[in-house]
Amino acid sequence: MSTFNIPTKNEVSENNQAIFNQLEKGLGFVPNLYATFAHSETALANFLAIGNGKTSFSAKEKEVINLAVSQVNECVYCLSAHTAIGKMNGFTEDQILELRAGRASFDPKLDALAKFARNIALNKGATEAAVLENFFEQGYTKGNVADAVILVGEITITNYFHRTTEVAVDFPVADVEVATI
Repeated sequence: MSTFNIPTKNEVSENNQAIFNQLEKGLGFVPNLYATFAHSETALANFLAIGNGKTSFSAKEKEVINLAVSQVNECVYCLSAHTAIGKMNGFTEDQILELRAGRASFDPKLDALAKFARNIALNKGATEAAVLENFFEQGYTKGNVADAVILVGEITITNYFHRTTEVAVDFPVADVEVATI
């Protein structure tokens, strides 16, 4: 049970209230995990600055990273959120389960990306040479490596924050055990 409450718009600073308004306008609601960042005057804005930054990856590729890393970190909140977002980006349920397991038999390029993201997370950045070589063989670049590490870091932040706060999941709940690693 979480000892962290989910603050309402009236319980956060004016700066965070403005961010809540933007989130409500863009997403239709303020996800519980984002609201919980608002206990800090700066954390929510700082996190969103990372998340809204430019990247060389498509929205679909970002979800590959989010799903593979969230599974490694066993974050039910992020697995739930990114399962929903993955479906919005065109992945099927079976594809999402594969991506969570760090593979994509349905697409060789996404397979290389899923394996790369999973390997980074499992090995705390000490990527295996064969995984990196496969990543490059599928057309990814050194610039993509930099962007992938940033994205792994971004999702790891939310994974760790949820694992610490255990706030309620406000997405259809994914089964963490489905895609065992």
